Amino acid sequence: MLEELSVRNYALIDSLTLSFEGGFNVLSGETGAGKSIIVGALGFLMGAKADAGVIRSGADGASVSAVVSLEKENQEALDWLASRDLTLEDGRIIIRRTMKSSGRGSIAIQNVPVTRSELGEFTAFLFDLHGQHTHESLVRKETHRRYLDRFAGLEAETLEFNRIFLSSTELRKCLEAQASSLRDRDTRLELLRYAVEEIAKAAPRKGESQDLEREAQSLGNFEKLTGHINAAAAAFFEDELSVLGLSRRVFTSLESAAAIDGELSVLFKRMEDLYYEAEDLTEELRSYRQGLRYDPERLEAVEARLALLYRLKKKYGPDEDAVLGYQARSEAEIEALAGSEENRDKLKSELAALEKELGSRAAAISARRTAAACDLSDRISGILANLGMPQARFSVSVEARGPTQASPRYGPWGADDVVFLISANTGEPLKELSRIASGGELSRIMLAIKTVLSEADTLETLVFDEIDTGIGGAVALAVGEYLARIGSLKQIFCVTHLASIAVRADNHLKVAKKIEAGRTITGVSLLQGDERRQEIARMLAGDAGVAALAHADALLAKYGHSTEQIKGVHHDKGCR
Repeated sequence: MLEELSVRNYALIDSLTLSFEGGFNVLSGETGAGKSIIVGALGFLMGAKADAGVIRSGADGASVSAVVSLEKENQEALDWLASRDLTLEDGRIIIRRTMKSSGRGSIAIQNVPVTRSELGEFTAFLFDLHGQHTHESLVRKETHRRYLDRFAGLEAETLEFNRIFLSSTELRKCLEAQASSLRDRDTRLELLRYAVEEIAKAAPRKGESQDLEREAQSLGNFEKLTGHINAAAAAFFEDELSVLGLSRRVFTSLESAAAIDGELSVLFKRMEDLYYEAEDLTEELRSYRQGLRYDPERLEAVEARLALLYRLKKKYGPDEDAVLGYQARSEAEIEALAGSEENRDKLKSELAALEKELGSRAAAISARRTAAACDLSDRISGILANLGMPQARFSVSVEARGPTQASPRYGPWGADDVVFLISANTGEPLKELSRIASGGELSRIMLAIKTVLSEADTLETLVFDEIDTGIGGAVALAVGEYLARIGSLKQIFCVTHLASIAVRADNHLKVAKKIEAGRTITGVSLLQGDERRQEIARMLAGDAGVAALAHADALLAKYGHSTEQIKGVHHDKGCR
């Protein structure tokens, strides 16, 4: 429900804040006063296309914001918010849209930016706006299906059908993808098996290339290596003045000196460590030199192995780890492809079961839709007769989507195409609403539909602009009665020129233009008591003469309501 609407620098509105309760709200005023501007501002907030032309002359930008309360029954809106991690605050949501003079704008829900399409998608769960040029929802066939299902009490069944339909669609896509992949399956398997066999046969080890490269360098430089090792051995332990021999002499001398002067024991200890380290190095050098063998066959084998590993790494990865990882992934894919036929049979079986269930559910839904369509058609036709369309025939058409009843093509919501048809005049054939209904007729048709669906519809706020076009007298009284009836369950906003509709309102707002400081300003005021009586008289006769006032008093006495439900109207700046 719309609790508060704030408009800044929009068209002729300078600054305006309106706060509402539920019920039937009427906006009246002279032609051209700006009633359509209020409706336009609400449409702007609902995601209607707009450009910098909506900005009040002289302002840098326009903004419209609203505080909307959500009932727990409006599950579609709550689910939409939850899917985007948006939460209510005290059961309320704040929507804001701005437009800059540059033509750029911003939109936010709970201060989180959203796109214009997302705004329209969300506000469609909150508001329904109908007027001479804003009746898109009633001409959309998907809306027809939703209205019929709501009337028939089929919403839970159609949601479950939709869930199963989407599951079957995913299965079908999976099978189609598998069918496409099967054409390349054998080629892929051959490539994978060759790769696995090649890697398994080579059996690379982690870090093997580095070890072999070191060994190949050693074998390839054998003569140089042998020369360096022999020179080191001679200097270290073979020459007369070798490192080991000199170390032994120093060790012996320091040992004797330390026996005489104990202060030399530290130096002796260090020399002792050095001498024993020299002995260890001598043994390791001897062992290494004894193990040196020039093996051209081993060098050839190492180089061949490195060449093999290079080829593997060039195909399957930069190192042995990557090559082994490729082997593991290929083996897993081979297993998956080898079992794909079995999986395909399983998917086919699952799809067949889902399609069977869809067929059963679609038949049951179609039967209930067909039965409900007759009742809904009759009830709406009856209401239209009271709303100034006595020759109108309204019909809800439920047709199978498929080419034959035996072979239906299911859509996301069943096997039916649901279309609202109307014949506005006797003898005329039934045609789709979008082809023949005028804006005023569409508004009355929507009023009839909302009257029938008022208890089941989760939308909380309905806006009717110029619903009184071309009617008067008893028909206008009937329209007012139906609006008041829906207003007992919903929040209704209605722009009207007819006093017989306005007197039914719970809250009566007057839109008027005034000139302040050389600028035209649109303002809105809540009418109570004599102010409302004067406005009703003006709507009846164009002035507030004695006869008009008496007529206004009679209408208010018979049909009037109090205006206590409205919380307040605040006018800032030019809207005082």
